Amino acid sequence: MPILLGVAVPVVWLLWLVVTEWVPMYPLNDLRRDNFRDRVLAAFINYPFPLFIAAGVAVHRPWSLAVALALCALTVLGHVRSWWVPYFGRTTPEQRERYQREYGRTLKILPTEGHGVVIDVQHMVVGALTAAMLATTVLATVM
Repeated sequence: MPILLGVAVPVVWLLWLVVTEWVPMYPLNDLRRDNFRDRVLAAFINYPFPLFIAAGVAVHRPWSLAVALALCALTVLGHVRSWWVPYFGRTTPEQRERYQREYGRTLKILPTEGHGVVIDVQHMVVGALTAAMLATTVLATVM
C-alpha cells in the first residue's frame, strides 16, 4: 500500500497542476492569453518532477527512492520559496508585480492586508499535495 500511495499521490499532484493551469476555473485560477508562454515554461519545469518521483517509488530501489526523496525535497523548497517566504517575508517589486498580474484576481482565504504576495487556494492545494507527496514518498522508502 505505501508504494501505491507513493506512486498515486505524485500523479494526483500532476493532474491538479495540469487541470488548474490549463482549464479555466475562475476564480480558482485566472488563465489569460498573455500568460500562455509562462504556463508552458512552468509546465516544462514542474511536470517532470512528479513523474520522476512516482517512477522512483515504483522502481523501489535504494537509488531510485533517494532520487524520489531529493525531488520531493526540491518540490517542497520550491513551493515554500515561491509562496510562503514572500507571504511572511519581504517581497521585491518584481515579485509583487508578477503576483498581481498572475494571481491578483484568484480566490484567497488567507489575510491579504500587509502582504505583498498571498498564496491563493489553487496553490494552497498544491502545497497540501506537495506535503502529501513527501509523506507518501518517505513512507514508501521506509516500508
